[in-house]
Amino acid sequence: MPLIHSTDPDFRVCQISFDTLLAIQLEAERRGWATRWSSVDALRSQVRDSAVVLQSLMREERGGAVWAYRCLVLFSAADGEEAGGIATIDLDPATFESLERIDRDPDTRKAFARMFSLASGGISMVSKK
Repeated sequence: MPLIHSTDPDFRVCQISFDTLLAIQLEAERRGWATRWSSVDALRSQVRDSAVVLQSLMREERGGAVWAYRCLVLFSAADGEEAGGIATIDLDPATFESLERIDRDPDTRKAFARMFSLASGGISMVSKK
C-alpha cells in the first residue's frame, strides 16, 4: 500500500460524526476488511460519541484502481475525560470521496499531516524544565 503524502491529490483531512464512523465500521465489517474495529460494540467501547477527525494515510490499488483507503482516525476516548486515541480504518473510495474536507489550504494540510504524525507516534503531557 503506497503512503499518501500531504501533496498528493487524495490526501484529505475530514471531521466526521460518530454516526459516520459507525457507518464506515459497518461497511468495513460487511466487506471483511481487517483494518477496522472488531465490532461496532468494540468501537463504541473505545470511541466517545462525538466528532472524530480522519486523515488519509495509504491507498490500496488493485487492477490500476483504488480498492480502499486506509485512514487514521483521531478520536476522544470513551473512558477518559481528556484522553484521546488514534487508530486506522479502511474506507471504500466512494465513501472517502463523499466526506467533506477541512484541509483545503496547503499550509493547513501540512499542519494536519504533522499533527497526525505526532499523534501516531505517541503524545504525552510533559512537565516543562
